Amino acid sequence: MNLLKKLQTIPVVSKFLINQYAPFKGAGIEVEKMDLKNFHIRVKMPLNHKNRNVVGVHFGGSLYSMVDPFYMLILMYHLGPKYLVWDKAAHINFLSPGRSTVYADIRLDSTELAHVKDLAENYAPVHRIYKLDIFDEAGVRIAEVEKTVYIRRKKPKSSKH
Repeated sequence: MNLLKKLQTIPVVSKFLINQYAPFKGAGIEVEKMDLKNFHIRVKMPLNHKNRNVVGVHFGGSLYSMVDPFYMLILMYHLGPKYLVWDKAAHINFLSPGRSTVYADIRLDSTELAHVKDLAENYAPVHRIYKLDIFDEAGVRIAEVEKTVYIRRKKPKSSKH
């Protein structure tokens, strides 16, 4: 494993790298808490000129971007290199205009991880649907997001003798 890949497995390094990612920096998105061991990532995004739409509220694309990669990231961290994990689909439903800093908590748990491993045991594709909400500072739900993640256990490479 090369050094960069090894460093990316360290949560504090991953958090730093994600916060330097140009699309996140450009939209003002910040990973506030990254606790991969405990299946939790908290993301925030203040309203500013970088992410404000034509009517002065959070741009929908930025709202989705702030939660896009994180279920995949948590699963990759826990499942390791023996599994293929991809975002497959997503749906966002806008509920209220975002006029202040918004937050999202992305969470999984060890029970879900065990369930995914059981489903993927036979190397068949697994599709899991995860739901989360984006809230503003007052606790008002701004949007609800549904993510479909594709997971498959990789087949061992055949050895040639």
